[in-house]
Amino acid sequence: MRAVGVWGLAANIVNLTIGGGIFRLPAAAATALGPAAPVAYLVCATAMLLIVSCFAEAGSRVSLTGGPYVYAGVAFGPFIGFLCGALLMAGVAVATAAVASFFADSVVALFPGIGGGAGRATLIVVVLGLLATINIAGLRGANRLNAFMTIAKLVPLVILVGAGLVAMNWHNLQWQTAPTAAAVTRASAVMIFAFLGLESALIPSGEVRDPARTVPRAVFLAISLVAVVYLCVQLVAQGLLGAALAGQKTPLAEAAAVAMGPGGRMLILVGSSVSMLGYLAGMTFAAPRMLFAFARDRFLPAPLALVHSRFRTPHVAIAIQTVAVMALSATGSFEKLAMIANGSVLMVYAICCVGVLLLRRRGVRQAEVPFTSPVTRFAPIAAVALIIWLLTGLSADEWKSIGLLVAILVGAYAISSPSRRAAAAEETA
Repeated sequence: MRAVGVWGLAANIVNLTIGGGIFRLPAAAATALGPAAPVAYLVCATAMLLIVSCFAEAGSRVSLTGGPYVYAGVAFGPFIGFLCGALLMAGVAVATAAVASFFADSVVALFPGIGGGAGRATLIVVVLGLLATINIAGLRGANRLNAFMTIAKLVPLVILVGAGLVAMNWHNLQWQTAPTAAAVTRASAVMIFAFLGLESALIPSGEVRDPARTVPRAVFLAISLVAVVYLCVQLVAQGLLGAALAGQKTPLAEAAAVAMGPGGRMLILVGSSVSMLGYLAGMTFAAPRMLFAFARDRFLPAPLALVHSRFRTPHVAIAIQTVAVMALSATGSFEKLAMIANGSVLMVYAICCVGVLLLRRRGVRQAEVPFTSPVTRFAPIAAVALIIWLLTGLSADEWKSIGLLVAILVGAYAISSPSRRAAAAEETA
């Protein structure tokens, strides 16, 4: 039954897009561009509009479930499909670590007695370990908290914007000089983190009513709403803190302190912490299933596909994923982890956008009329051009990290090839 309309799909996109990152990213944007930071948000919103249009078309042409993993596999073959799926999986893990790192910073700001260093690392290990334990035990009642988590992240932002518009110093929004192209590129490459995952809201497209009309309208509406929220938050934070916004670890909390005093700061810290805890709970449930699927398909070691005898959950995959996120988040800063996640996921987006052109040329389709929109015709080329431009904003060290990741994935594919060929031979025998 197709029951999801324009507003329902748009609401789902907004809910999946506005996450914990917005509580930290205004400081990074201000560091790169100062009062000109809104330019980066507009660039990212444009890029995501084009990218999501490509994903919507790919989904209308390929009937299999799996998102980028499947789209790239159909367009380019199993190796590129695996590489896209694995890069996306790794990007999700690094993004989860980035949010965990910021979550720790927020909790430390709430409870300074925890301290930095060992205290912060212990907090990360305890929280992620508890979430993993709940996940392994299969206690899914926590999913009922989704509505509460959504309110917890949106209400503080609305209150901050409302109070901030009254208390802010409008002179702090004045540009002293026009930003350089290099600065805009770097800032946009950072800010795209706030939009990552937006395409995942299109996965249940089979439940969308009249998708050829509903999807483009919902995507445009949702991206417009998200961009407005992000722009308002950035402008208010800049107006309240001015030059002090750059480099803040909890920028919106400090902005709230200016507008509403200690109570406002506490509200934002609690709201951001709850929001990020909800994100971490969701990723602790979803991300290990990607590891499990790759192991089941013989791309990764077989133990990762083991299922707990009592709880029937992929306990090994959950444990490995959680340990990896613990190590990354305890040793890396939010900004560094976010940039590595951005680079990995943007590469996947670029491959899938090119894949749409190949699917068109081959006439691949699951319906008589594939998804179309006013921007669909030129979306793949424009999206790839924007992605390449964004990727130039990564530093040499960030590229080294991504290059090492790709090399590991290529090695994993090569090592797993014999077992997959043997399994294929057994199935055909």
